[in-house]
Amino acid sequence: MSAPEDLLAFQLRAAKITGWVREHPVCEGRRWRFDFAWPDRQIAVEIDGGIWTRGRHVRGVGIEADHEKLAAAAIAGWRVLRVSPGQVTAGIALGWIERVLQ
Repeated sequence: MSAPEDLLAFQLRAAKITGWVREHPVCEGRRWRFDFAWPDRQIAVEIDGGIWTRGRHVRGVGIEADHEKLAAAAIAGWRVLRVSPGQVTAGIALGWIERVLQ
């Protein structure tokens, strides 16, 4: 677990948002996991780390892997919010989550 994931978990608890789980499987037969998910509502959050440090989310192989994972999630009916660590820190991601859960 990363620091932004721990911070978002803290923010969700502080905002009294319930029903979420961490590291929820995207689909059977793959090792993919959502950082946060509301399985009963098929809503998920992915925190894209390393976007400013040339991490996996900004390299070709990583981008293609993300596209494959998100396509599989969309085909299965999931709505996925992709957020940055900075958006978690600023509270922006929490606001989006509150809106999508309404």
